[in-house]
Amino acid sequence: MKKAGFFHSSLLGDDVYGCVADGVREKKVPLIKRKLLCSLEELYTGTTKEIGDTSGTMMTMKDILKININAGLKNGTKIPYPKEEDEDIPDDIVFVVEEMPHEMFTRKGNDLIITQKISLAQARKGYTAHLKTLDGRTLTIPISSIGSIIHPRYEKVVPGEGMPIAEDPSKRGNLKIRIKIKFRS
Repeated sequence: MKKAGFFHSSLLGDDVYGCVADGVREKKVPLIKRKLLCSLEELYTGTTKEIGDTSGTMMTMKDILKININAGLKNGTKIPYPKEEDEDIPDDIVFVVEEMPHEMFTRKGNDLIITQKISLAQARKGYTAHLKTLDGRTLTIPISSIGSIIHPRYEKVVPGEGMPIAEDPSKRGNLKIRIKIKFRS
């Protein structure tokens, strides 16, 4: 049975090492993928992760790989590890970003979404949200004013307080504060 990427067809037949007719025998190494678990905070600020062998064997500092996580990377982003000549690692290793769930925020694209539960009394008289951001700042955001009414599907959008945009980290998505009104105590 043939598998894509492992066989090469030539006039002399298929060969797992490459084309015999060329006189070159290249071994096709399968791509190695590893999950790279990242918190929402790490994806917000950017970080460097040190990855080692998970088999439990003793490792030297030389065996530890340093992976740069740029601010704004999204779930599923592939980060190729650049192999240096003196390293004893496979040629083709790719780390795939896996975003871990956050207790307060959810991410949709470059936007951050948080749901605030408020009482009916707060919805009637107005509400101010006090939120701790992923980089540790505290935002004070008035949710309603005299001219607006908080309703069960109310959403306050705060521009520029969402996730950094990976292609241009100086720009950010939006923070969306969704309101859930508690009708009973």
